[in-house]
Amino acid sequence: MAGETALATLLRSMSPHLNAGEYVFCTLPDYRIPDGCEVIGSFREQEGLTLIVERQQAEQAGLTYDYIAAWITLNVHSALEGVGLTAAFANALGQAGISCNVIAGYYHDHLFVGRGDAERAMNVLHQLAANAE
Repeated sequence: MAGETALATLLRSMSPHLNAGEYVFCTLPDYRIPDGCEVIGSFREQEGLTLIVERQQAEQAGLTYDYIAAWITLNVHSALEGVGLTAAFANALGQAGISCNVIAGYYHDHLFVGRGDAERAMNVLHQLAANAE
């Protein structure tokens, strides 16, 4: 099933959902994931393996982090080749002074914003969807 590519449709139907919990980004220079760590996302970089995990799991595994995030999922099936969605929500969040780290999954985009900015980010995203043409 192909994802949506029309920007106006993507914006109108993005249906942001704030997932429960606190999430952190950790790095593992040896690329070895600790036993029992349920990884939300990962990316292999030259300096090490970046992991996104629940804060509690990171602490239990002794992993260090310096950024605590809230996780927002855009519940529209966006096509990986779609143009403009990331720019639109990143611009709206940026204008509101909200940092955003984006992970594109096969079906959805996932936004990690500072824990303290979660509700404000949700309001910005709902406003963006409401004003989409």
